[in-house]
Amino acid sequence: MDSQISPRQRKVRVLATLGPASASPAMIARLFRAGADAFRINMSHGAHEDKVPIIQAIRAMEKEFARATTILFDLQGPKLRVGKFADGMAELATGSRFILDRDPTPGTAKRVELPHKEIFEALEPGARLLLDDGKLVLRVRTVRDDHIETLVEVGGALSNSKGLNVPDVIVPMAALTAKDRRDLTFACDHGADWIALSFVQRPEDVAEARQLIGGKAALLAKIEKPAAVERLEEILELADAVMVARGDLGVELPPERVPPMQKRIVETARRMGRPVVVATQMLESMIQSPSPTRAEVSDVATAIYDGADAVMLSAESASGQWPEEAVAMMNAIAMSVESDPGYAARLHFTQTHPDATTADALAEAAAQIADTVSASLIICFTLSGSTARRIARERPSVPLLVLTPKLATARRMGLLWGSHAVRTRDVASFEEMVAKAKRMALRQGLARAGDRVVVVAGVPFGTPGSTNVIHVVRLTGDELKGYGA
Repeated sequence: MDSQISPRQRKVRVLATLGPASASPAMIARLFRAGADAFRINMSHGAHEDKVPIIQAIRAMEKEFARATTILFDLQGPKLRVGKFADGMAELATGSRFILDRDPTPGTAKRVELPHKEIFEALEPGARLLLDDGKLVLRVRTVRDDHIETLVEVGGALSNSKGLNVPDVIVPMAALTAKDRRDLTFACDHGADWIALSFVQRPEDVAEARQLIGGKAALLAKIEKPAAVERLEEILELADAVMVARGDLGVELPPERVPPMQKRIVETARRMGRPVVVATQMLESMIQSPSPTRAEVSDVATAIYDGADAVMLSAESASGQWPEEAVAMMNAIAMSVESDPGYAARLHFTQTHPDATTADALAEAAAQIADTVSASLIICFTLSGSTARRIARERPSVPLLVLTPKLATARRMGLLWGSHAVRTRDVASFEEMVAKAKRMALRQGLARAGDRVVVVAGVPFGTPGSTNVIHVVRLTGDELKGYGA
């Protein structure tokens, strides 16, 4: 393997989940070469000691390819489940009465244990309970301290410990379980770049997780419950990024309501300058087939046309038979969409108005100047990554080269639209900034002799939040002389 790999030729990022089919160092490297920009480690499965070799393989590959690489740890969140049945399962008849109670005795076709007292506290008559990913539907009739009487609206077979969704009320449960807290500590101790928080219902859930993370990683809020959509802007204020988790959204909402919800979440996140990931069942058939359905390809393309920062593979890359092919297909769809002459116009259906700050004004100007002078690249110097996020929000027509002295910042850029991050020593003067910008543009192969580049930075250098300089330079092509290859 060569130690260098060219920057991606596309703007949208690809997030690939690692699992039994893709946990080896060789396969991780193959997924990276095929187009994966970031890797998701699902904390719902496996022990901590199983994750350590995966983390080590990603970090070793990062050194080999000399490319900051992103690791996202996805916390499981609370799982609501019914108890067990005397025969392992029971058949619930449509139209029948069914009881959920607090008795641990194995269940029958008439009752089963519900070991979550919080649900008893939250439910009201008329609320729905969805069982086994929504295959069975119960309607609450009465709620008592020790039992809930329901009417079976959609019946069927219900087996031990099947999942339960409560879409119509906010369940008074924290988003972080004891297991999540242990997993979060493990993730931060092992250099997590992003933590994905499940079961978000309200802004307070995000605030709690943010406090526990203590700045050691960026925080992504998974939007998988209707209650979270109702308070989306408040949640986004506190989160660093957001995920459209369509699996659970599709259980708790009628399927036809998920596409408009997806567009609303993507648009809101873009407007607020937060990276947004679209996830779940994107290339589902590629778990078993080497090629996707046309509908799946269209689904991925729609998310890219809408301007999502990243598209995610779940079981396709974690446990499917064709992990490398699934990543390559994601990459191919993105390349095709982004080469469509109508892509830029569709991308800018969402208007992103700058805040009344110097940094936002310069971010908007950088994108406009790049178009006006036909620049080939925007380069930004950043400590925290906030300047890069502001520029990416504008969805500029040219790539964004992010230069930062902080490796943690470079790694977090793997979910940011259009960005290619490089860790490099900080600069101390305007002249040094210009010289370094030129060298890095050439070294990364993102610009050539005669090209113009737009440089955005802050003076004094090394001060977070001081973005106040925009500069246009032309490359002569000999800037690397005396600096090696």
